[in-house]
Amino acid sequence: MGWKEPVYEAKVVSIKKSCSAGHEVGDAFEVNTHKTGGICGYCYHDLFPRLMVICMDGNIPWQENQDEFTYECPDRYNLVTFKIRKK
Repeated sequence: MGWKEPVYEAKVVSIKKSCSAGHEVGDAFEVNTHKTGGICGYCYHDLFPRLMVICMDGNIPWQENQDEFTYECPDRYNLVTFKIRKK
């Protein structure tokens, strides 16, 4: 049996103004390095390097909990905030 890549849930917890991709508070997406789950392409592109590290059992030094963390989309004007947690 081979290695199984972990899956994370990215849940929208807040939106500063309005999301241009149509995401709303409460939306949830299953993501990892092979699954975009329907999340906005800009967000996925920005989140991907962090996903790559944690999915391969690496650690993000400034992130206390590797299994659950907050992620903010790159659109600072509309700012969608996600809670990312390992499923």
